[in-house]
Amino acid sequence: MADMLEALESIIQDRRNNPQAGSYTTSLFDAGRGRIAQKVGEEAVEVIVSALSQGREAQLDELADLFYHTLVLLAELDLTLDDVKQRLRQRHQPPA
Repeated sequence: MADMLEALESIIQDRRNNPQAGSYTTSLFDAGRGRIAQKVGEEAVEVIVSALSQGREAQLDELADLFYHTLVLLAELDLTLDDVKQRLRQRHQPPA
């Protein structure tokens, strides 16, 4: 999965750096940080709803949407998956 997330992160960065007419990702960047953050929140709620009342396929769809929108937000914030991985490593290092 990490490979797929990294590939998607690369595509998102490309859309940010080279906007394409008709691209949903480009439209998110054009709408700005507030809209991107709002989409992450909407998708998070949809994940919760699907977890509580829908089947596996809907849950997977909503989780994929949340991952995608989170990657868009990371790009908007000039953060990367590597930044998140590093933070997770820091949090889970055994005490010295």
